Amino acid sequence: MDSTQHPATQVVVELSSCSAQDAHAVFRVLGRSFDSDRDADDVPHEAAGGRPTVWTSTFDVAEVRETAEPVHLTAPVTVAAQGGYWAVDRLREALASAFAVEEEGMAAGDQEKDVVLRLATR
Repeated sequence: MDSTQHPATQVVVELSSCSAQDAHAVFRVLGRSFDSDRDADDVPHEAAGGRPTVWTSTFDVAEVRETAEPVHLTAPVTVAAQGGYWAVDRLREALASAFAVEEEGMAAGDQEKDVVLRLATR
């Protein structure tokens, strides 16, 4: 993603409460659908010492490149997404093509919203 792209199409995504394998599966689905600041070969790794890990990436949802097929997760994944209303909704649609998506919370602002989603295998 380059800095000339409009921030209204960008969504910051944080994954937590999941394994590195499941984080990679979610980022792979989003990376195939949208431009990202994460390289395709950037595989998440667990933090040393068994501490909780949060993985973060930014996706530009202006154009959908590919719609994902259903993907298997070993356990549910918590996704926190922050961005403009339209952008967050578009990201959620992409996730719903690959996973069962349940909204666990939402905070709305003037220009942006934050949502917490729970992803599971469909």
